[in-house]
Amino acid sequence: MLEVRDLHAGYGETRVIHGVDLTVEEGRFHAILGRNGVGKTTTLKTIVGLLPAIGGEISFQGKPICGHPPFDIARMGIAYVPETRDVFGSLSVLENLQLAARLATGSDCRWTVERIFDFFPNLASRRDNGGNQLSGGEQQMLAIGRALVMNPKLLILDEPTEGLAPIVVRQIFEKLQDLKGEGMTMLLVEQNFHFATRLADTASVFGRGMCVWSGTCEALRADDELHRQWLGV
Repeated sequence: MLEVRDLHAGYGETRVIHGVDLTVEEGRFHAILGRNGVGKTTTLKTIVGLLPAIGGEISFQGKPICGHPPFDIARMGIAYVPETRDVFGSLSVLENLQLAARLATGSDCRWTVERIFDFFPNLASRRDNGGNQLSGGEQQMLAIGRALVMNPKLLILDEPTEGLAPIVVRQIFEKLQDLKGEGMTMLLVEQNFHFATRLADTASVFGRGMCVWSGTCEALRADDELHRQWLGV
């Protein structure tokens, strides 16, 4: 579904990623792991058009998307949940979801606002509260729900467990597991090694702005040397 080849990107004069290759197969869950500052978030932002690619190619369902603005990429079927969550604090939970639902395309709109409330009961009880009145965990649920009501073909998540209490991390894990069971194609950046490798089918390990390893999560869990050298776990 997603093919990234020899991708180069960065901020201004500073290059952060140097020739990244990445493949996400349809119906599969792929994780990107690595220490801080190795280009994981930069890669995601470049895929969704928030950063321009300096070089390389990105294709989604066989079509090139490099150079397209973020709103075009969203309409193609890629939904992005940023590390910063970025919910609209002045809008209610319901309004946040209704706004995103307007981007849903096609006839197969399985994810409606009401289904999000069924999926995340915490949000249902807070539907009239402003985004800035939610806890960190509730904001993360809203950010994921907002992405889902776009009915994406590919869901991209950046550090969904960052700063959350263990009980909320377990809730997020269970919900992503449910999405995986429904066949959702997902790309995840995550620092929590066990969270990521228990969920994902395949993984890439980043180091020094490059992809230094790709394979199954089963193989990754078994490779202690790889853990020590590139992940610090």
